[in-house]
Amino acid sequence: MRFFLPLSVALLLWLPGGGLVAQDTTHRGVTIGLTYDPASRPGIAILPITGSAGDSIRAIIQRDFDYSDRFTIVPLDASDPSTFRGKTPGADLNYPLFARLGAAAIVQATVGDGSIHVALHDVAKGSVINVVDFPLAGRANTRDWRMSVHGVSDEVERWITGLKGIAQTRIAFVAGQRIHLIDSDGTDDEVTSVTGSAMSPSWNASGTQLAYTTFGTTSRVMVLDLRTGHSRVLHNATPSHANLTPVFSPDGSSIVYSHADDEGSDLFLVTTDDASPARRISVGRGTDNVQPSFSPDGRRLAFTSGRVGHPEVYIMDADGTNAELLTSFDFGDKNYRSDPDWSPDGRLVAFQSQFADGRFQVMTISLRDRSTKLLTSEGSNEQPSWAPDGRHLVFTSTRGGSRELWVLDTESGRLRQLSRAAGAQLPAWSSRLGSSASTNAASRQ
Repeated sequence: MRFFLPLSVALLLWLPGGGLVAQDTTHRGVTIGLTYDPASRPGIAILPITGSAGDSIRAIIQRDFDYSDRFTIVPLDASDPSTFRGKTPGADLNYPLFARLGAAAIVQATVGDGSIHVALHDVAKGSVINVVDFPLAGRANTRDWRMSVHGVSDEVERWITGLKGIAQTRIAFVAGQRIHLIDSDGTDDEVTSVTGSAMSPSWNASGTQLAYTTFGTTSRVMVLDLRTGHSRVLHNATPSHANLTPVFSPDGSSIVYSHADDEGSDLFLVTTDDASPARRISVGRGTDNVQPSFSPDGRRLAFTSGRVGHPEVYIMDADGTNAELLTSFDFGDKNYRSDPDWSPDGRLVAFQSQFADGRFQVMTISLRDRSTKLLTSEGSNEQPSWAPDGRHLVFTSTRGGSRELWVLDTESGRLRQLSRAAGAQLPAWSSRLGSSASTNAASRQ
């Protein structure tokens, strides 16, 4: 029995046409070692930042720490900065004051010539525990400059918790048949140089390329180089009226995509150097097999298949062998599970599931014991994509009245709206980026 193309595809079919080197003056590694507790997030205070664009930098860093969902931002009255100083001769900061305010850590920074000098204070120890000079890319408030500030946030988060943040990432998505890129904090929504009917963008591991497909009389699998803004066709990916959902392998050597004809669709693998013909790796026998997602080690694939008569999520070895049903639970006659995305830590697969009211919701399933967790309930929520920290998801939701991108912290349940593009869909979260890995392939619209 054939099933209709997945909703994420069907919806598109009717849409209208050289810096400083960072220097530690103390030790590297975990310094405070705070752990995240959804019921009690440790406080962090960011002092007013002196130097050019200091207020902008402070606002970005505070927002990054807030959106990490690991900290509580401690508000400071900056009208009298002298209150932050210690009361005894030679004292650096008034640590007892910050302790009373609930701060476990203090970030102190000064902007220099093309760099930012950052000191991290441990309130309990009453001392500075790490100091680094970070380069700032380009002019203040440009895209690369903001990305370098996000990098500061991510590294300071690693000093405190041992886990690097995700502020220095971007999300690709489709709106109006164009591929957009947006920073993880929702700023700098830009349209790439890709023209025409673009579908299903996905990132390579280094964040320098996007794979996508075109839709029309001849569908192509394409690769966009974000450093140059140029796209190229993978000629060995067979032209078709429906090439769909391409994804890079973790090592970047190949792309798996779905190729459809009148008999159904199957998954094919083509090398990114386009040196050999595409090779079929699924055997759907007349059913639709789409939406591949690699495990972090590249050894397995999750995908959507209709081989049991309706869409479900399967997993198989990357060569197409040992396919097995993953979402085997039964919700009744509305069973429709699709759009899998394998978590970066390899433990979970996120997917969308249709419920009795006809709406889709985002769920996860454990690879260890097949236990499931429902993550959304308001509106219709689809097309989940993991952040590189393995705890945040971006997805398409109608909860605000129109289709937009929302970000969910899967540990605390906190939600925030990411996009303001009206019709945003098919999100893909990048790996962690450097400021130079943002993109030259975008133009403001």
